[in-house]
Amino acid sequence: MGVLSNLEPKEVFHFFEEICSIPHGSGNVGQISDYLADFARKRNLAYIQDEWKNVIIFKEASQGYEDQPPMILQGHMDMVAVKKPDCPRDMAKEGLALGVRGDDVYAEGTSLGGDDGIAVAYGLALLDSSVLRHPRLEVVFTVDEEVGMDGAREIDLSSLTGNRLLNLDSEEEGIFLTSCAGGARVDAVLPTEWTRMEGIAYEVVVDGLQGGHSGAEIHKERGNSNCLMGRILYRLTERMQVGMVSLQGGLADNAIPASTRAVLVVDACDSALFAEVVDTVYAKVAEELATRDPEVKVHVRSLGKDEYACTAPAATKTCADYLFALPDGVQAMSADVPGLVETSLNLGILALGEEGLKLNISVRSSVESAKHALIGKLAALGSLAGGSQSVRGDYPGWKYRVHSPLRDKMTALYVKMYGREPQVEAIHAGLECGLLGSKIEDLDCVSIGPNMKNIHTAEETLSISSVARVWEFLVKLLEEREE
Repeated sequence: MGVLSNLEPKEVFHFFEEICSIPHGSGNVGQISDYLADFARKRNLAYIQDEWKNVIIFKEASQGYEDQPPMILQGHMDMVAVKKPDCPRDMAKEGLALGVRGDDVYAEGTSLGGDDGIAVAYGLALLDSSVLRHPRLEVVFTVDEEVGMDGAREIDLSSLTGNRLLNLDSEEEGIFLTSCAGGARVDAVLPTEWTRMEGIAYEVVVDGLQGGHSGAEIHKERGNSNCLMGRILYRLTERMQVGMVSLQGGLADNAIPASTRAVLVVDACDSALFAEVVDTVYAKVAEELATRDPEVKVHVRSLGKDEYACTAPAATKTCADYLFALPDGVQAMSADVPGLVETSLNLGILALGEEGLKLNISVRSSVESAKHALIGKLAALGSLAGGSQSVRGDYPGWKYRVHSPLRDKMTALYVKMYGREPQVEAIHAGLECGLLGSKIEDLDCVSIGPNMKNIHTAEETLSISSVARVWEFLVKLLEEREE
């Protein structure tokens, strides 16, 4: 018996648990894609599995619904696979260790992948049912949404007959999303000169931060461990010669990094000053983040005196200056929608290697020109530091549709079921609706989902009761006839 076997709705949590048993981090979607194709074959459902591993499954209308317009349901099969530093689980090869705590489902030591495994579970439960009433269903499962929406960009949707799409990639129940920001990934490289340096090596770790989704939670202005490490490096290189043996932080460009580790070398005569500088920066950071990220910690451990292979101090200084000057977080708020972030960026990954310091940055904006201006600013800053950058995964925003019969139908049903109006909102996080809308003429699209917290982190949770309510709404929506 599975960990989630006693949860309702059973059909949804059954498939969610099966999905969680299969490794499906971004870029590692072969097994989950084959599982979906096998699901369709076993039920004699028509399906398409393309070379990118996207899967589309079709189910004909139930009796009496043959005259109803088809409904497209869509979600992505990949998850942001992150774990706590002490978690031994190999997320590339092992499934998740699920647990239930009160109203929440979670995964031991890792992210849960409710974003967007719950969409896949909803879709499979609908496709598997022989009793639900519905129009023709066209269920689209895309790959690698979390690393640039590659699946949505490449998928061929010419086989679809519907033009109403329900995206199931939202994390707040009772909110109907109707537009979102566009975005892109920036990969930057700063070349470094390597040398050997005699001195004392120190391991410096910035951790204890909450992290979070770089779109949904960027407005909370939580600490970014990569940027905080850059601040420490900048202050150190102002006062002394520093070599970097290693520098690593963050796990995904669209996740606010919660932990960054560096091994730094300084002359033995600078050891007292080193400790003083780090302590001073930590004290200031702790004060600044006392409300937003109160558990921030900076740990320092001596690794002893020796000769170490490391970056030359001049190269370390250049990297430190670049990291300190690099913009991060909210850059502009919307002038049209109160409380909505317009433009932001997130330094998600830092990795020092032989070829230099590599950075992976997520850029988002609901204004296309502002997005490209920010990408240009990063290029200019990198050029001043002698570096280079490339852009991938550029995706368009999803524009608000003034006349939306799907939104109107959903709103009326929501009021009928719950006695109150849903919230209709825009979101700063990226959704695939913009890309999909460029492939389907006159696409009418709304995004919904159950309550989730701390997505893209090892603290992620999925509300059981919210999953049930969204399932109830979804079933009622599909059985509501259009006269």
